[in-house]
Amino acid sequence: MITIKPAKGLLLVAEPSIIGDISFNRSVVFLAEYSENGSVGFILNKPLEYNLNDFIPELNCNIPVYNGGPVEQDNLYFIHKVPDLIPNSVEISNGIFWGGDFNEIINLLQEDKIDESEIRFFLGYSGWSNNQLEEELVENSWVVTKNKYENSILGISSDNFWKDKMIEFGGDYIIWSNAPENPSLN
Repeated sequence: MITIKPAKGLLLVAEPSIIGDISFNRSVVFLAEYSENGSVGFILNKPLEYNLNDFIPELNCNIPVYNGGPVEQDNLYFIHKVPDLIPNSVEISNGIFWGGDFNEIINLLQEDKIDESEIRFFLGYSGWSNNQLEEELVENSWVVTKNKYENSILGISSDNFWKDKMIEFGGDYIIWSNAPENPSLN
């Protein structure tokens, strides 16, 4: 499939050919940074069995935490769409921001001034060194596609996100949309 050039704010959709890859099998990654120095993204469709309360008990907050990727999984990261409430955020694109003052986020959550539809938390991130992502694109590991959801992407359900992208791509991808996650167990 012909893909567009990667850029921050776009989506990387895992090709069905990377079935054996534990980290990225059936992943949809939101690119937060893309430059000649490398790339950073967050897997949008891999919720963990944890919520924010498991990491910050004093919050009493059940916002889910997602597996952002295999890099630095001992750190909590976040993207959001409320830069006016979270100082020091950096815009990725289309009204989605990355990072900011974490102490302010804790205050906002404690005061119920921000909710799950406005922020998404991740353990770890997906990272590629200089030219690594380009090499994976040549190997047909990813399809780069526009983020047609813009800032509503934080509300996309993770359950069928990858499957829906396969159907959207059409052709042979439709067959993969209904294939079992691990065909060797079929």
